[in-house]
Parts: sequence; structure tokens; C-alpha cells
Amino acid sequence: MQLLHTVKRIVLVLLSVLAVVALLLFVLGLSNRPPSERKLVQNFQNHRASYERLRDMLLADDGLERVASWGVKTTNSVITKPPAGNFPVSRYNEYVSLLKDVDAEGAFRDQGQNPDVGISVWASGWAGDTRHIAVYWLNHKPSNEVASLDDFYRTPKPRRPVFRHLDGNWYLWADW
Repeated sequence: MQLLHTVKRIVLVLLSVLAVVALLLFVLGLSNRPPSERKLVQNFQNHRASYERLRDMLLADDGLERVASWGVKTTNSVITKPPAGNFPVSRYNEYVSLLKDVDAEGAFRDQGQNPDVGISVWASGWAGDTRHIAVYWLNHKPSNEVASLDDFYRTPKPRRPVFRHLDGNWYLWADW
């Protein structure tokens, strides 16, 4: 009788552990899916002024490479979080506020004359298998443009990074 009770208890614990693992796999699977193209376009349209302000700031801040809530990377410094480093605290705080407004993770820019700028809006994965979506402002029409990201996601892998036109020089970019 004692053995039967112990076996029942072990089976119950194992079933509970399996249920928790199944739930975690389900949740991780859902978080691994990119937002729909419709949702990305709607977010851009609803927050266009904030995207344009971010673009203007990124274009004006020569030497800036990346900025996010974790800090700033410039061509002259390692990653620092103001007030550490030489990036103005008020400028950093404005970046962080705008990034929150557009629900973005960070922003970045190329160096040199007429740089392209990007705002990271989604990422999922780990190490070499991380996938990204960004809103870009480009100085030129990209050669790797697609009509729909949703259709692009259904194409066979491996895929090359692509752009989907939004408006003017604005594009969505996906790298998987």
C-alpha cells in the first residue's frame, strides 16, 4: 500500500513537471514569432512623429553608433550609460523616451556622409540564431525589397535580409 502511494506521488510530480515544461515551450514559441506586418505598419503610422524625431537626432549625432536603455556606444567610447562617458544625459534621456514611445529596443546609425539609420523594433533568438526587425530610414532604394514581410516569412529558408517599403525613405527590415 505504501509503495502504491509513493508511485502515485511520483507520477503526479512527473505529470506536473511535464505540464510546466509544455507551458514554457508554448510561451517561448509564441514569443519567437515576429509581430505581424500590419501591426508594424500601424505602429509606424501611429508614432510617425517620434520615428522622425529619432531619425533627425540620429542623423545629427555624428559619432553615435548605437543607443538603447542599456546605454550609448560612440565611435570614441565603449558602451556607457550616461552620465558616464561623454554623451549628454538630456540627449540620452530623450532617445530613451522616444524609443519607449515607439516600443523599440534601440537605435543605430551608419557612419560617414548621408548615413542610414535604424530603429530596432523586435528581436528573438540566441547567439547566431537571433532574428531582427527594424524600421530603417535609407538614403537610397534598396535592391532587396519585398512587397510583403508576411509573404517573405513563408518563403523557404535560408533567407537573405529584406526591406519592405513604408513611405518615402522609410522601410521595414527583416534579417531572416
